[in-house]
Amino acid sequence: MDSKPEEEDDVMDQFMDKFRNQKYAGAFNEDRWEEEFDKVPMFMKTAPEEVDPEKAPELACLQSILTDDPEERAKACKEDGNDYFKEKDYKKAIEAYTEGIRKKCPDQELNAVLFTNRAAAHFHLGNYRSSLNDAIAARKCKPDHLKAVIRGALCYMEIKNYAEAVKWCDDGLRINSTEKKLQETRTKADKLQRAADRDARRMKQAEKKKQTERSALLTTIQSRGIRMQEERKEEEEEESHPDGLTSEGVTGAQVCLDAEGRLSWPVLFLYPEHSQTDFISAFHEDSRFRDHLTAMFSEDLPPWDTDRKYQAHNLEIYFEDEVSECFYQVDPHCTLLEALQHSRFRVKAGTPSFLILVQRSPFCMRYFSDKKVHRIA
Repeated sequence: MDSKPEEEDDVMDQFMDKFRNQKYAGAFNEDRWEEEFDKVPMFMKTAPEEVDPEKAPELACLQSILTDDPEERAKACKEDGNDYFKEKDYKKAIEAYTEGIRKKCPDQELNAVLFTNRAAAHFHLGNYRSSLNDAIAARKCKPDHLKAVIRGALCYMEIKNYAEAVKWCDDGLRINSTEKKLQETRTKADKLQRAADRDARRMKQAEKKKQTERSALLTTIQSRGIRMQEERKEEEEEESHPDGLTSEGVTGAQVCLDAEGRLSWPVLFLYPEHSQTDFISAFHEDSRFRDHLTAMFSEDLPPWDTDRKYQAHNLEIYFEDEVSECFYQVDPHCTLLEALQHSRFRVKAGTPSFLILVQRSPFCMRYFSDKKVHRIA
């Protein structure tokens, strides 16, 4: 039989006996455990004022971590940021400067530098608003920090706030009256601000003139007894006008008033039989429908009229009253003004529209078969 298992058991028994009878050399004394426990760095209630790194390296390391100097760490972050900036790695530079700012060191001049440097990194990335915010923060730390003033002025130039750019340049020139960058920036900003002011005045004058003309136009329309269909579409981005006159009619033209006080309207002719339209950009209010139809259908007939039945003497004119859902026939010999003055007519979107159909045609009969129509007697 193999005697090795018995020998191993004897060795284990001897070890256990020794473990029971002898104490561990590094064990705490039962009577002084609190005193000995307080010598362990992680469990000390109070740290000693001076620590010898050679005698107590663990304590020295721990104390270094707990008493980290925020100013030194902020400086280190600034240097890291500067290195990244030189390499044109502006995103990492921003991260480094941000970490330095978070140290909240008591040195306000250092904080101003960190904010200014981060502003420069943001500027190179085109983040002009963020750059400006950092320049403002830098000046709060140190109001006379010239680089922050220059950076802020340049940011205002980029966002086209020339008045503030001039103001910041003036602040900087009070700090250093010979700063060339500020002198150049101020000259450019002042020139652009003057141009912007001039353009604003011109726009204001043009808008005032436009409003005056619009007011005169509406007064003339109202004096004619012409009714506009009011439209309000708040859900749409396009500007709507409660008076029914949009800035431009649906066809791109708008009613205008001539020197003699007469109106010319953009007018739309609709041909429902062929789903076609004709647009008259300036239909004078004293012109007759017959004259326009004769000019349009006398010689060159439209290509869609394959049967050659759309001829001036053969056409009827109607308009629709959307409120009553009725159609009203218009006498071809009447003027546009007379049609617009009809009690049931409403000008929609600044463009009067009329339906043109061939009289007594099968399509005309079918089209009006289920509609209310008021014909000429």
